[in-house]
Amino acid sequence: MKAQILATAALAALAAGCTTTPGGEIETMAEANEVPQATGYFASESTLPFKAPDFTKISEDDYMPAFEQGMAIHQAEIQAIIDNPAPPTFENTIVALERSGRMLGRVATVFFALTGSNTTDRLDEINTEISPKLTAHSDSITLNPELFARVKAVYDNRAAMTMTPEDAKLLEDTYEGMVHAGAMLTDAQRERVKQINTQLSEVTTEFGQTVRSAMSDQPLIVDTREELAGLSEADIKAAAELAAEKGQPGKFALALQNTTQQPLLPTLENRATREKLFKLSYHRADGQRGFDTRDQVRQIAALRAEKAALFGEPDWATYAMWDRMAEKPETALNFMEQMVPALAATQRREAALLNTAIAADGGDYEVQPWDWYRYANKVKAENFQLDEDAVMEYFQLDKVLEDGVFYAANQLYGLNFEKRTDIPVYHPDVTTYTVFDRDGSELGLFYFDPFQRPSKRGGAWMSNFVDQSDLWGNKPVIYNVLNIPKAPAGEVQLVSFDNVNTLFHEFGHALHGFFADQMYESLSGTATARDFVEYPSQVNEMWATYPSVLSNYAKHYETGETIPTEMIDRIEAASKFNQGYDFGEVVAAALLDMKWSALSPAEAAAIDTPAKVDAFERQALEELGLEIDLVPPRYRSSYFNHIFSGPAGYSAGYYSYLWTEMLDRDSRKWFLDNGGLTRENGDHYRATVLSRGGTMDYYQMFQNFMGRAPEVGPMLEARGLIPGDEAADSEVADDGAATIGDSGTTMPIGN
Repeated sequence: MKAQILATAALAALAAGCTTTPGGEIETMAEANEVPQATGYFASESTLPFKAPDFTKISEDDYMPAFEQGMAIHQAEIQAIIDNPAPPTFENTIVALERSGRMLGRVATVFFALTGSNTTDRLDEINTEISPKLTAHSDSITLNPELFARVKAVYDNRAAMTMTPEDAKLLEDTYEGMVHAGAMLTDAQRERVKQINTQLSEVTTEFGQTVRSAMSDQPLIVDTREELAGLSEADIKAAAELAAEKGQPGKFALALQNTTQQPLLPTLENRATREKLFKLSYHRADGQRGFDTRDQVRQIAALRAEKAALFGEPDWATYAMWDRMAEKPETALNFMEQMVPALAATQRREAALLNTAIAADGGDYEVQPWDWYRYANKVKAENFQLDEDAVMEYFQLDKVLEDGVFYAANQLYGLNFEKRTDIPVYHPDVTTYTVFDRDGSELGLFYFDPFQRPSKRGGAWMSNFVDQSDLWGNKPVIYNVLNIPKAPAGEVQLVSFDNVNTLFHEFGHALHGFFADQMYESLSGTATARDFVEYPSQVNEMWATYPSVLSNYAKHYETGETIPTEMIDRIEAASKFNQGYDFGEVVAAALLDMKWSALSPAEAAAIDTPAKVDAFERQALEELGLEIDLVPPRYRSSYFNHIFSGPAGYSAGYYSYLWTEMLDRDSRKWFLDNGGLTRENGDHYRATVLSRGGTMDYYQMFQNFMGRAPEVGPMLEARGLIPGDEAADSEVADDGAATIGDSGTTMPIGN
C-alpha cells in the first residue's frame, strides 16, 4: 500500500507533488531567485526509464542535505503562495500547493522505502533525526493561518467556480485536510498540536525501530537438532546458518516473524520448543526479553487522546476516522461486535476438536496457542486430507509470480510483463519488470522484493517510487515487499499457500496503483481511505485459486504435474476450518486497536506505567468475549506496528482489513456470477474502481461497480460463520441487521 512519504498525511496531501491547471498555464509563484537552488542527486528528476530512482548514484550521506534543501525549497514555495498579491484562485493557491515540495517528495519517497525494506544503522539514525523535523515542517504548512486564509477563500467561493470533479475533490481534500490538521484552532491550540505532533513523530519512530530490533535481534536459540524435529532439512540448515550469523556456531536459531503466531510452530514436534518459540514471540517487546515498547505505547495513546480533545473530539478514534468510508467508530465497532458471538462459539467448538486430536495423539494436556496450529493442521489433514508440506511443492515462487499473478492480470486486464536487468535496485534480491498495458503501451515499472532479511521490517506492503500523474506525464513506479523465508542457496524456492495469497494480495495493491488515471498525485491510485485501500488487494486474492489460473502456475516443482483439482477443493473446504483462530486473531487485534483509540485524555493519562499497559490490554481483550488465552490477537500492543509506528497509519483503522473483506467477498460473488476471469469483467472493475483513485465517494464507487450497496453475507459465508444457502440467508436477515454508512444501507450481520 502507498507509504506516507512525509511526516504526516496532511503534508502528503499538500506536497505529494505537482499539478497544473487543466487547459491553463501555471501561475508563477515567485521569482526564481526567491527559491533556494537545489543541488545533489535529488535536485532533479531521475533520468532512468519511468524516472525510477538510480540507487547507484545515491549514498547515505545524500539524505540529510537533501531533506534540508527539500524543506527549505518547499517553505519558499509556500511563502510565495502566501505572498502572491493576486486574489486567491484555484490555480494560484490549490494547484500551487499541489505543485510544491517536489524535491522533498523525491528524497522522502526513496528514504522511507529503504528504512522499511533495507535499512542500516545510519539510515535509522537519520530517520530518528529527520522525522520530528519533517513533522515540524508539515505543521508549519498545514497550520499556517495565512496559507489557510487563501485556501478558505477559494473553498468558500467554490459554488461560483467551474471545476472538473477531480478539481473539486482536490479543493475539498485540501481544505478539510488543513481543518483536520488544526487550521481553525486558536493560536495556543495550534502550538500544542505542533508539540504533540513532534512528540508523536519521535516516539512512534522509536517504537518501530525497537519492534524491528525485537524481531530481528532475538531469534530462538536451541542446542540440538532433536529440538527441531519435524522441520525440513532446508529449515534446519537455515537455522544453523542463522545461529552462526548470530555468533552461536553449532547451534540453531529460529527467526521471529512479525505476527504473534509463528509459521514454524505447526511442524515442530517438540512441544517445549513450540512453547519457547511462541512465548518469545508473544513477549518480544513487553520487557520480559529486554526489549520494551510499553512506555512508548502509553505515551502515544496519551498524546493522541490529548490531540483529539484539542479538536473537541471525545477520543482519537472519532478524530482519526474523519475521512474513512465507515466515518464513525460506532459503525466499525457495530460491524465487528456483531460477529463476536458466532466467532467465540467457533473458537470453543474448534478448541474441543483440537483437544480430541491431542488426546488421540497421546497428549495429556489441553490445547494452548503454541499447539493450536499444529493440531489444527492435523485435523485438517484428517478431515480434508490436506498436507500443507505437500501443497507447498506445487508453489514455486517464480512461477507463482509470473505464471500466476501476472497471468491473471493478463487475462483480466490485458497486461504483459517483461523482466529487466538494466534498472538499478536497492538489494540483490529485488527484480524489476516493465508492465505493458492492453494496447501495448508502457504502463509502469514494477519492483518485486520477496525475501525476509534482518534489514527489513516485518509484513508485506506496496508503495510507489513514482506516483502516476497526467500533468507531469508520470507513469507509476511501484514496489511490492514481502517477507518470505529464503530457501538455502541452490534449493528450489517454494512458498506456502499463505504466501501465494500474499503475492496476489500485494499485486492487487500494485494494480490499484498502475491503473491510476488522475491529474493530481495526491488523489492518484491508492490515495484512498484506509478502510477502502485494502479492498482491491483482497479482491485480487480470488484469482489465486481460480481454476484456469491455478492450472497455469501451480505445478509440482519436481514432476511438473499440475496441482490436482481435488487438492484445491480440499484447500478451499479447509479454509472454513480454523476460523476460530484465523479470523479470531484479526478481530481481536482490530478491537484492541479501537480500545486504545477510544480512550479519553483522562483514561489515557491514567495508564502511566508499563504494567498498566499490560493491565489495560488484558482488560480490553477480556471484554471482547473471545477466547483470548487460546487465541491472542494477531499483534499485541507492544509490537502492533500498524497502529503505533510512524504516522497514524492504521490506528483506529485496523478494522479496515475486515471492512474491506466485506467489500471483497461481495465483489468476488459479482465476478463469479458474471463469468469470472474475463476481460469484460476486468475492464469494468478497472473503469469503476481501480482507475478512480481517491476522486469520489467510496460508496458510490462501489455501487458503480456492483450496481448496489455492499452486503456482508458473502463474507460470513466465506468464513464459515453462516451456512451458504438460501435458508441461511433468510435466517441471517431475520436475526438482525446493522446499518452501515450514512447511506442507510442495511446489511445483514449475524448467524
